[in-house]
Amino acid sequence: MVKKTMVGPLLAAVGLVVLMGVGGCAKQKSYGAVEFTTVPTGAEVVNLRDDATLGTAPLVVTWEAEEGKPEYVTVQMRKSGFREEITSFWVNTRHSSREEAQAQAQQITVEMMPRKRQ
Repeated sequence: MVKKTMVGPLLAAVGLVVLMGVGGCAKQKSYGAVEFTTVPTGAEVVNLRDDATLGTAPLVVTWEAEEGKPEYVTVQMRKSGFREEITSFWVNTRHSSREEAQAQAQQITVEMMPRKRQ
């Protein structure tokens, strides 16, 4: 049997253990960024995973992950008068902030080939 004088400290100790356990389960977010450049500039960059348009090159895109896990990305570059280009790469999400990731963005440069005229 627990004495009444022990209940308060016992509950406090149990609460501390629960809080420590919850805090230990939180996953740390990490970031990676890619700077897309196309030659010529102005190509639309599309993420083929979900067909989302990321923007127009030149462009910096930031990815968010948990605990620095890299992400495999496939994108398509589109520009009128040029052949579509597809490229795949790993995004290294090793930075602790978006700003740090953008300052050290991975470089992806794609040279667009003109369409042949018929």
